[in-house]
Parts: sequence; structure tokens; C-alpha cells
Amino acid sequence: MKFLAGLSLIASVASAMSVDLTQRGGPLDVKIEVVGNTNVKASITNTGKEPLKVLKTGSILDTAAVEKTQIFSSSGPVAFDGLRLRVAASHLTEDAFQLIAPGETVSATWDPAEVHDLSAGGSFDLKVSGALQFADVDSVELKGTIPFSSNMITSHSVDGAAASAARHSFHAKWKRSVVQSDCTSTKGTATRTALSNCRALAAAASQAASSGAAAKMTEYFKSSTSATRSTVANVFARIASECGSTTSGVARYYCSDVYGACSSGVLAYTLPSASYMVNCPLYFSALSPLSRTCHAQDQATTTLHEVTHLAQIKGTTDQNGCYGYSCVQSLSASQNLNHADTYALFANAIYVGC
Repeated sequence: MKFLAGLSLIASVASAMSVDLTQRGGPLDVKIEVVGNTNVKASITNTGKEPLKVLKTGSILDTAAVEKTQIFSSSGPVAFDGLRLRVAASHLTEDAFQLIAPGETVSATWDPAEVHDLSAGGSFDLKVSGALQFADVDSVELKGTIPFSSNMITSHSVDGAAASAARHSFHAKWKRSVVQSDCTSTKGTATRTALSNCRALAAAASQAASSGAAAKMTEYFKSSTSATRSTVANVFARIASECGSTTSGVARYYCSDVYGACSSGVLAYTLPSASYMVNCPLYFSALSPLSRTCHAQDQATTTLHEVTHLAQIKGTTDQNGCYGYSCVQSLSASQNLNHADTYALFANAIYVGC
């Protein structure tokens, strides 16, 4: 059942910066260690000669429970089931950034047991990798990204019961929250309009994926095989169905910050494991309902981006903070097929005629 109280948009920090996910190194040195049962402490050192002004929101420096840790058990990767954010490419303020002087080390600590199921206990391997976006010291305009990859560590004696309690406590926050019936007035209108536009974009994108130009599929998804076309068309069909009603569907939508994750620059967030989505104030103040500009952010494509994160739709990821057209171009075919921004950008391109 879809409860219309707002619109969610996933995880993540959207910018059109280019990220080479195969590149590692640069002026960031990241070391991690386990503190206590499952807490991870990351020490981030600026090894360069210039100060770095990095974006905290959506990164390992964020206090929100976003995806920060890659965890592996003997049976393979341990799935992430925490928050996914979408962050504005503009409208950022100084408090969204962390300034790291040359030679300075800053630290961040979080508990991955909140958003990874470590209840089995025992031994796990952990690391962090991805990229931090940055701005010039005297600016809040995103300029580029700096990739990083930490050391791999092994935690041999995780207390499964304690880890399970941490995870239960995190997810119980959602159940304790008072659901606000606040998608009214202009917020209610914007939310309904975004859902309607999302449906129309997804329907057109589904048709284009099924039988449209092969070059457009190859541009965004790196493939135009019948299998790729079928997968993408079916995902867009599910998006169109989800966005097509405000009284039925799989997600719950809210217009109030019920989790307290609407920090500086966050447009919206979602908890895919609970199909729980929230529009932040910036979603309503900074985005137009539907843009005619190629690869722009707007309410409709932000909604569409977030809907793809739902497990019932596709369960997409953000590929370690990869956002925007330039970054999508750096991904492989298999990565694009499960990348939220690729679907949003493709839908925008079909609508605008990019």
C-alpha cells in the first residue's frame, strides 16, 4: 500500500563529475580499524600539498547510515540495507563540506552492523572504497572527485547477538517515528505531479528501450542486445506502475524528515529494505517539476531514480557514489544495468531528445 506523505529519492550525491572507478590512489590515504565489536574507524589523511575541501554528505564522513563499508563473509558479500541519499549538484552550503589541510588526518566512526546483517557472528573481512567529491577551498561548487581505497581488515570474533541488536535498533527507529500526514498543499501537489511525470517518463523510456534506437541504448547501458533491452524495458514498466498511483504500490512516501537525514544538500532519501521514502525540503525548493535540459536534476527524474532502488523494482545501487552523465559513461554494461542514475538519465534523454 502506498501512503502519500512525501516522495523519496535514493541515495546518493548527484553530480556530473567524472569518476574512474578503476583508479585508486591520489591525495587521500584511508586506513580503517575495528573498534569494539563491529564499529569501524576510518582515518582519512590528505597526503597532498594543497588543502582538500571534500563533500561529507553521502560519503564515509556522513553521520547518516549510508553505504560506507564493503563486508565479506565466507559465503560472499554481506548485503547493505541502510539509507540511500540523493544530493543536489548545486544549492550546497559550507556545512556540507570538510576541509582537510595538507598532512591532516580526520576520522569518522560508524557501526556497519546497523545496516549489514552480521548476526551470524564470527569472521568478516571489511574495507571501504569509493570516491569523495570536492570543491575549491573558496567555493561550494563541486569540481571533481577523488577516488580512494582503504586497507582490508579481518574481524575474527564478531559477537553475532550484539551485532543483531545494533541492526534491530537502527531499523526500529522507523517504527518508532510518528508518520506525518504532511504531503498537503504545495508539497502534496508537487509530490503528485512528480509521480505523474515519473510515470510518463518511465512509460516512454520503456518503449524506447524495447524498440527505440540501438545507439541510445548503447550510449547509456553500453549494450543494445535483446536481453538488455528486455531487462531495461521491464524495469521502466515496473517504475511506471509504481509511479502510476498514489493509493497502491510498494512504497510509502513522506514529506517530513522522519529519520532526520535531510542534511545539507540532500534532496531525498530512502530505506529500500523497508520501501520507505522521504522528500527533503530541498527537493521542493531547489528542483523544477520537469526539466527540458539534458541530464538535469528535477523532481520527476529524482523520483524515478529513487524508485529504481526499491527491491521490488530493480534494487539498483549508486556504484560507490557515481552520479551524473560523465560517471555513467565510465561504467561497464553490467554496472549500468544496475545503476540508478543510468535509468534516470536515460529517461531524461528520451524525454528531452538528448
